[in-house]
Amino acid sequence: MSDKEIVLETMKKAGEPVNAGKVAEMSGLDRKAVDKAFNELKKEGAIVSPVRCKWEPAKKQ
Repeated sequence: MSDKEIVLETMKKAGEPVNAGKVAEMSGLDRKAVDKAFNELKKEGAIVSPVRCKWEPAKKQ
């Protein structure tokens, strides 16, 4: 499982918008790895920010 997949799964399990620090804490991944995955997921449109500085998986069409 890639870091991006782990980040997405962790976000889904959280059930609410979370920041990168919370994802790192919940998943056990290094914060730098989470930040890198966040940047890639943002570019892909896989995550959205409903609240400032917090992210959640994008809703599928």
